[in-house]
Amino acid sequence: MADPSSYRPKPGQIPDSPGVYRFRDEHRRVIYVGKAKSLRQRLANYFQDLAGLHPRTRTMVTTAASVEWTVVSTEVEALQLEYSWIKEYDPRFNVKYRDDKSYPYLAVTMNEEYPRVQVMRGHKKKGVRYFGPYAHAWAIRDTVDLLLRVFPVRTCSAGVFKNARRTGRPCLLGYIGKCSAPCVDRVSAEEHRELTDEFCDFMTGRTGTYLRRLEKQMMEAADEMEYERAARLRDDIEALKKAMEKNAVVLADATDADLIAVAEDELEAAVQIFHVRGGRVRGQRGWVTDKVEEITTGALVEHALQQLYGEETGDAVPKEVLVPALPDPVEPVQEWLSGRRGANVSLRIPQRGDKRALMETVERNAQQALVLHKTKRASDLTTRSRALEEIADALDLDSAPLRIECYDISHLQGDDVVASMVVFEDGLQRKSEYRRFQIKGFEGQDDVRSMHEVITRRFKRYLAEKERTGEWADGENTLDDTSSDPLTDSSSAPVANGLKDDDGRPKRFAYPPQLVVVDGGQPQVAAAQRALDDLGIDDITVCGLAKRLEEVWLPGDDDPVVLPRTSEGLYLLQRVRDEAHRFAITYQRTKRAKRFRSSPLDDVPGLGETRKQALIKHFGSVKKLRSATIDQICEVPGIGRKTAETIAAALAQAVPAAPAVNTATGEIMEDEESDTTAETSGEPVSAGAPDERRGQER
Repeated sequence: MADPSSYRPKPGQIPDSPGVYRFRDEHRRVIYVGKAKSLRQRLANYFQDLAGLHPRTRTMVTTAASVEWTVVSTEVEALQLEYSWIKEYDPRFNVKYRDDKSYPYLAVTMNEEYPRVQVMRGHKKKGVRYFGPYAHAWAIRDTVDLLLRVFPVRTCSAGVFKNARRTGRPCLLGYIGKCSAPCVDRVSAEEHRELTDEFCDFMTGRTGTYLRRLEKQMMEAADEMEYERAARLRDDIEALKKAMEKNAVVLADATDADLIAVAEDELEAAVQIFHVRGGRVRGQRGWVTDKVEEITTGALVEHALQQLYGEETGDAVPKEVLVPALPDPVEPVQEWLSGRRGANVSLRIPQRGDKRALMETVERNAQQALVLHKTKRASDLTTRSRALEEIADALDLDSAPLRIECYDISHLQGDDVVASMVVFEDGLQRKSEYRRFQIKGFEGQDDVRSMHEVITRRFKRYLAEKERTGEWADGENTLDDTSSDPLTDSSSAPVANGLKDDDGRPKRFAYPPQLVVVDGGQPQVAAAQRALDDLGIDDITVCGLAKRLEEVWLPGDDDPVVLPRTSEGLYLLQRVRDEAHRFAITYQRTKRAKRFRSSPLDDVPGLGETRKQALIKHFGSVKKLRSATIDQICEVPGIGRKTAETIAAALAQAVPAAPAVNTATGEIMEDEESDTTAETSGEPVSAGAPDERRGQER
């Protein structure tokens, strides 16, 4: 690992002008390429104290052994040079979009004497018109097969074409009328090119002209009693309409635009692009990338634009590009796109209307792509085993943590404080074991105290079950060797007699985890460990995952454990943490909504939402408000004596709901609540999804 100070340029060497820089490792391989409006200011950020750098940036600068730069005149030139160097050197620390060359296009070889329609992949060639990309090659073939009735252009390979010219016999498509057979001179080269131009015009969205022309010809043929010709034209019209139905109109005014959406978490990002031509979605493509550098959504968009249009010119670059976030600064990127097109290009964020609605569809596709990518990754048995082994190595565990429990606290500015417990067994979600907690002892934004309370309550129940039913069969908390796979089926869980319910499943808290993960850093980890120490439990490992930098914290350590970016162990911990966060915030929102929807205050005439919330905020609950005097109610801002009397009378008439009772045990279910039904049937949620009220709700 290199020391960045060993290759740091001397003061005054770096120019204060736009440029592109390259970091090289000890073998002179380029590992990172970047651009800057001011090289001096940008490079200075890399040579500060390592503790102040993002972990991924820290890894890059300690891997590098030298840095060099090239000065350019404008930021647009810097953008172009950065793209060229990324393509040339493929640096390991730059964002890399996978599968960018795997999507098929419908290509028309206008650079040949007899243009050919075909499926093409890979780099685009000069003189070839491209339509797409399409998700699958069969979608192109279906479209072409429909259009060949009306536009019988050549689709055969060069070898087949040459053989037909030599023998004087066309191929099968020529015999059945789906090729104009220029190989045997049924049409001239000029006529075939005109036919090809019409095919391209139709593919670009100019469909109305051809439909109207064919309908007119059909009516003329019917008037002249040429019914066979009219029937053939009718079939041609149906074929064109069927081809058009494959791409429904999504934007008015024959709009040409590309819509780009990004779904991301701390480690990965999914990019989805919809290509709209003539108001219709002509193609869709998507990428998934590892976030190997500290990067914003705007920077991800900039890299996607470079990937999309770095080798495109002319009409291949649309008039309008709609994005979820603008690059910073946006002017050089917009100028670069306009230069690629040869005309002005609008780069903006859609705010309303049809374009905003379509952007939401693209965003949903990006979210689903990221979820699908993560699901495929998580479902692989080998990958899960490697993840558990990496966690065991990083946390210095004796064995892989087959059962992991994760806890998170959620509240809205200190109100409705709740907590969640999610369970992963053998690297997979065990939703039937999820639990929810209400934090009742206090109110306020004290996540540390809340975490201590939740861990204490959970493991008090565990100790109580142990004490009530006796120790484990061998006196130790070990697994039963006779169980081949105790974690895949809870009915075979190795618990002592009495630790199971009547249906054979373990009691709610009778099965201890090997690893407890908390959402947070040092304070939350210390609180969880303190709770376990107070209970005398010393055989369960505790760690925390801090969301901002994805650092793993252990009790008593001043420095975090930083797992590699590509670590499957880090990926599993992230999934566990994000699932706990999702479960907690869902419960918190449901609880808050239920409180306001079913409150007895709803029946008080003249009492609006603002004053209802003020009352609940002041007293903490309807129960405390019901026991308050009229003078105490009058202390709430905005509540007069007459209103207070009305509130007191309404609450006196309202009958409080009876507490929920566990019919099996007779216990009042007010400490924690199960949510097995909702979680078992729930839809998957993307890991790392942002809060809807960031900064207010957690």
